[in-house]
Amino acid sequence: MTYRVAIAGASGNVGGELLRLVAKHPELTLATVTASSMVGQKVSAVHPDALDYADLTFVDNTPENLADHDVVFLALPHSKSAEVAAWLADDAHVLVLDCGADFRLESEADWQKFYGGQHAGTWTYGMPELIIDPATGHKQRDLLRSTKRIAVPGCNVTAITLGLAPALAQDLVEVDDIVSVLTVGTSGAGRGATEKLFAIEPTGSANAYQVGGIHRHTPEIEQNLSKAAGQRIQVSFTPVLASLERGILAVNTARLKPNVDLEGVLAAYRLHYSSERYIQISDTGSFPSTADTIGANNALIGLAIDNHANRLIAVCAIDNLVKGTAGAAIQSMNIALGIAEDTGLGNISLSTSKS
Repeated sequence: MTYRVAIAGASGNVGGELLRLVAKHPELTLATVTASSMVGQKVSAVHPDALDYADLTFVDNTPENLADHDVVFLALPHSKSAEVAAWLADDAHVLVLDCGADFRLESEADWQKFYGGQHAGTWTYGMPELIIDPATGHKQRDLLRSTKRIAVPGCNVTAITLGLAPALAQDLVEVDDIVSVLTVGTSGAGRGATEKLFAIEPTGSANAYQVGGIHRHTPEIEQNLSKAAGQRIQVSFTPVLASLERGILAVNTARLKPNVDLEGVLAAYRLHYSSERYIQISDTGSFPSTADTIGANNALIGLAIDNHANRLIAVCAIDNLVKGTAGAAIQSMNIALGIAEDTGLGNISLSTSKS
């Protein structure tokens, strides 16, 4: 079966990555791309590497232009997604995937604290590997089957959640001392943070941003890790913007509980991730880099114990535009449509992305 697809907000970074992945998917046909300031221009004017859709023209983001599709991806700014989703509310057969934050949070109070304005509601969360029941190991994947509304996770959230969830699910670390410091590529930090960095710093620099527990991904991270742990979790999360285009390297640490060793940690991660196609655990003593993930839908995790500080170190690397956003959207879409989870995700490295 072939599904007719629209991408709302296709002129941005996430939209461009969705173009790349949709072109690789054998069961998707891209029919419509919408934009704002780029209306009337061809895709090639913004995304010269999207050769399959070079002559497709951006149209205005309207209810009429998004009608009559099987799948609609929303690659829009926060709050705009909720407005556009309302246009599709009566189309119960349409699968809608929001790559923004509008429908990720379950707590209205968290939404108002970190985003402000009206909470639009909560959609099925698009992280198949998320542990949602520590007693049984039950994962989010089962909730994605047959849903029609999916909230795609945040990219920083993915690197922290996947890096720490098994340790929390197996009760290996204390829940009151979790710290994550992330090195983030410019395409994952948002246009404002990127412009600020390069306005005042030369290429090759790095700077922390959204420091002090104010980053908007914080409540989403805590929401996920609380599910994995079966109790309320708080995280100290600091992103560091670096002058690389793609990638997130999350260095996640947590204080170990008594009598936990590296073998026990490795056993916990293998228990939860050995069957996961898109999560790989590095050999002991090896740790991933962002270069290992570029263009792929993989999360790579390296584990160690800091005996001096009695802390678990879980290093997680992802491509923020793939596993962190567009790849997660395609993976979740596949599950919701009832097709093989890896469809369209098997040959997507950047070195082979051009057709």
